Amino acid sequence: MHCVRKVTEDLYWVGSNDRRLELFENIFPIQKGVSYNSYLLLDEKTVLFDTVDNAVGRQFLENIAAVLNGRTLDYLVINHMEPDHCALIEDLHLRYPDMKLIGNAKTFPMIDQFYGMDLGDKKIIIKEGETFSCTLHFVMAPMVHWPEAMMTYDETDKVLFSADAFGTFGALDGVIFNDEMDFDRDYLDEARRYYTNIVGKYGASVQTLLKKAAGLEIAVICPLHGPIWRENLSYILEKYQKWSTYEAEDQAVVIMYASMYGNTASAADALAGALAVRGVKK
Repeated sequence: MHCVRKVTEDLYWVGSNDRRLELFENIFPIQKGVSYNSYLLLDEKTVLFDTVDNAVGRQFLENIAAVLNGRTLDYLVINHMEPDHCALIEDLHLRYPDMKLIGNAKTFPMIDQFYGMDLGDKKIIIKEGETFSCTLHFVMAPMVHWPEAMMTYDETDKVLFSADAFGTFGALDGVIFNDEMDFDRDYLDEARRYYTNIVGKYGASVQTLLKKAAGLEIAVICPLHGPIWRENLSYILEKYQKWSTYEAEDQAVVIMYASMYGNTASAADALAGALAVRGVKK
């Protein structure tokens, strides 16, 4: 049984949710599960943006077949080659043998290593700033958070397919848009934890990406995990600005104390240094 949602007039969410997985990447606890987002565009040609984790593969394939409704799949845009987003590439290749794959120069060596697939003339290699079919523009996003990561911008509907950027932990509970939920209550902590664990150490790369995004007229942000942003986009953009520059969200003073068995003087100096960073005198 398929489960899909319309994002725009001709764009559909065809992803799925995993509430059984306990550890994301076998490291990070995800008590609220996780969503794997994928998007299918029905235009003169059909275009799928990324796939999903194998754990939800059956649901994903049913979703695609339902939206295509007899049409074939013409193109697959691969924004990110991490296994939770590329696991169904080979399955799609078998089901839609005429499908062409769109990626960058770092994408296809990974496909060769993962699958050993003979793609022949099915590969379309794009570069930064290139346009495909007049409306899709490609923005490289290396180390956000893998070296081959990129984003795709649909000029017609002003949709940014943002790969792992702007994502969150947490399954989508019946709704997929940020304005359909209480994001601060239900997802902000998961978004912050996701950023810290998955993208956090690549702040400089995120800053570069934010500068590129500033030059685009974006109406909708479609990440690979978590809610789709179609309202108040500045909220999540501002969060990423703060997080990627390691700026505190809240101004506060933390009082620490040294163990009587430790080096009290060293601890006091460390505390003074930390407070000085926040503009607080010793």
